[in-house]
Amino acid sequence: MAALRSLFLCVFVLSAALSHSHAQLTPNFYNKVCPKALSTIRSVVLNAIKHEPRMGASLLRLHFHDCFVNGCDGSVLLDDIGNFVGEKTAFPNVNSIRGFEVVDQIKQKVNKACKGNVVSCADILAVAARDSVAILGGPNYKVLLGRRDARTASVNDANRSLPPPFFSFSQLLSSFQSQGLDLKDLVLLSAGHTLGKARCATFRTRIYNDTNIDRKFAASLKAICPPSGKDNNLMGLDKTSNFFDNAYFKALLNKKGLLHSDQELFGGGSQESDELVSYYSRYPYSFRDDFGSSMIKMGNIKPLTGSYGEIRQNCRFVN
Repeated sequence: MAALRSLFLCVFVLSAALSHSHAQLTPNFYNKVCPKALSTIRSVVLNAIKHEPRMGASLLRLHFHDCFVNGCDGSVLLDDIGNFVGEKTAFPNVNSIRGFEVVDQIKQKVNKACKGNVVSCADILAVAARDSVAILGGPNYKVLLGRRDARTASVNDANRSLPPPFFSFSQLLSSFQSQGLDLKDLVLLSAGHTLGKARCATFRTRIYNDTNIDRKFAASLKAICPPSGKDNNLMGLDKTSNFFDNAYFKALLNKKGLLHSDQELFGGGSQESDELVSYYSRYPYSFRDDFGSSMIKMGNIKPLTGSYGEIRQNCRFVN
């Protein structure tokens, strides 16, 4: 009998753990605990973008870089402290990801509006990314919520998991597939580069070495990005870098992708990818709808839910 009770206890504990780890995110998670949460996040994001339109792309990128390293858990926001080294100094992140001050503002105002610490930093990143896209002309897709925040982060995992701008098509696809995403998601999420700017250091090799690049386009970029130096000079990722549209795909068709990894989506060896790029260059509304679906899918990568993780009082540090 004791052995039987022990077996039942083990089954119960295992079932509870599985139910927590597979808990479903929901769009109405904060409806009762803090009805003002989403509107508060949007107001801060709107003000930040009015001050600097590029900030929308930066907030979108934070969510992407968070989710690709051990899931959407807010780990990208953790500061280095003592012997702890987080993700901010990883090669794909250092001198690149930004917007942390805006996240700080959101967290402070949300905690005040909610009269307590109930909204996770991971959820703030997901909502801020959606709001950024919507404010800059993109889809206002429904964000699924209920994530909790990680207590750890890993610079090594960030270096291993985030695809750099020099990746080939096969490397990009493998990176996305390792996250449970497919080729369509790769094409759509890469098109988040319809927003924002890139540093000279990220596209120098492309404009001086790649052959699948429009000559006049390359020449114009060389005036901004010399063979050495000026690493921080910026160039829009497409012609309308402050507006969400399908100009990104049109650029790829004309061999004007700014990053090597962007151009790999068209002419990089995959007929299916080529066809998707061509399709979205012709049908902007399909791009809007499908982009929202892929963002929701990405936002569902290994979230911490239930009793896992925590809700940080300050997004930069564990409680």
